[in-house]
Amino acid sequence: MTAKNARRMMAPMEFVAIAGVLALFAGLTVLMVTRDVVTAFIASGITFVAVVMTISMLLLAMTPNSTPEGEKDKPDSGND
Repeated sequence: MTAKNARRMMAPMEFVAIAGVLALFAGLTVLMVTRDVVTAFIASGITFVAVVMTISMLLLAMTPNSTPEGEKDKPDSGND
């Protein structure tokens, strides 16, 4: 497995990790403010879901790079 393939395979895990860290931060903040574990757990879950949904919507909004003008899709097109 090349480094590029490993990087592409780890990308979803990185997004989940980002959501987890933000959810942990929100949960700890709510726990320190309210001293209620159930409320902190609920806030943590809501934050996790909201961040995962936001990241996924942003990824769906991205478009892949188009082929530059003058460059063909096939490698044997004579434009190499």
